[in-house]
Amino acid sequence: MSRLVLVIGVALSMTAGSFLAAPLPPIAWAAQVDETAQDDQVREIAKTLRCAICQTENIWESQSVLAAQMRQIIRDRLQQGESPEQIKAYFLSRYGDYILMKPRVRGWNWLIWAGPFVLLLIGGLLLSRTLSRWTAAPPDAGTADSLTPLNEPSRRRIEDEMRSFDK
Repeated sequence: MSRLVLVIGVALSMTAGSFLAAPLPPIAWAAQVDETAQDDQVREIAKTLRCAICQTENIWESQSVLAAQMRQIIRDRLQQGESPEQIKAYFLSRYGDYILMKPRVRGWNWLIWAGPFVLLLIGGLLLSRTLSRWTAAPPDAGTADSLTPLNEPSRRRIEDEMRSFDK
């Protein structure tokens, strides 16, 4: 009986909830954004620039006030007829290479790009050298003919040491 009451209660609450949600005006629904070609350009440029506050996000994804201002600057400069390269040059002049999500390859920045590959190459060479040493045939220990015989004082000393263990 209690299960039946529970099922009826859930059904009534779902029905009541649907009646409450139905008369909501269309304003409450998600609005569709009509993007123009300029908005596409703003997005593409903004994705290449780093947010100076968030530092790990580009200014398109960042929610900071500075990022919103930077997006507006991009939009204004595009409306003035500037090219994407000119807009990036503007931000580079104000913030330096740090503002670019993908730093330019010049000066010491080439170490950032080439360093991992150089380290990988050096590590591979060291690994192959070590493995070749491990798998190399051991040096020939020689035959009994090439061994020098013990001299008499050494032989006596060894025999004396062996006798001392027997006692």
